[in-house]
Amino acid sequence: MWIADNWKDYEVIDCSDGEKLERWGKYMLVRPDPQVIWNTPKKHMGWKKMNGHYHRSNKGGGEWEFFDLPKQWKIGYRDLTFNLQPFSFKHTGLFPEQAVNWDWFSKIIKEADREVKVLNLFAYTGGATVAAAKAGAKVTHVDASKGMVTWAKENAASSGLSEAPIRYIVDDCVKFVEREIRRGNKYDGIIMDPPSYGRGPKGEIWKIEDKIHPFIQLCTQVMSDNPLFFLINSYTTGLQPAVLSYMINIEVTSKFGGKAVADEIGLPVSSNGLVLPCGASGRWENK
Repeated sequence: MWIADNWKDYEVIDCSDGEKLERWGKYMLVRPDPQVIWNTPKKHMGWKKMNGHYHRSNKGGGEWEFFDLPKQWKIGYRDLTFNLQPFSFKHTGLFPEQAVNWDWFSKIIKEADREVKVLNLFAYTGGATVAAAKAGAKVTHVDASKGMVTWAKENAASSGLSEAPIRYIVDDCVKFVEREIRRGNKYDGIIMDPPSYGRGPKGEIWKIEDKIHPFIQLCTQVMSDNPLFFLINSYTTGLQPAVLSYMINIEVTSKFGGKAVADEIGLPVSSNGLVLPCGASGRWENK
């Protein structure tokens, strides 16, 4: 498992009975987590002194209950700064477990000793975008949500990257890649974090089980002649690490050589030293 264990401003303190207790900077949040199927005593004081609690509804969805929590605040990771804000469906605008992938591709970018162009698809609030840009890459950030792209710009500004070569695109990711193929644009690194289910700006339906393999195949057509890396993240049950590595090997390794690996990603739990699994990632590197 790849573990995001270099955080100072974030930690999973404890997890029990379908929920996790987290520290985001100086604030404590309790949020539901489907992986937490065990029920252990909730001894940490944070369970009773949280600043925000997301309550899952039996009918789907849920709502926040706040206790002295600002509408927005910031946390840092290494030399990056992120703006946080609790919003619908339990999220805060950041997936801390992805830091283990940021470290991985940042090292590749820094060691490339050449201009590196990165395409970040389903790019959300831009955690990977700002990490890649801080490492020195030129980044194209694509997401179907205008609000998420605006948030990504704010994260870039907070990280001192307002003038960095980041191109922000509000578009359906499949259609954007198809246009990039026609335009002949190429990238040295591709990052994708596809949702299980989603809709594009014009109602385009994305269902990951049907779309992900053809999309990986499509993306290989915008990879440069000497690409550096390819990264897929998955939070979808059923898309296990072996499935990700299988698809990457079929489409990427077969064309460019290199090596594909995949594994679960996770976060350490500070109260007991265990690791909370948080999805899976497939990585390809040209070496």
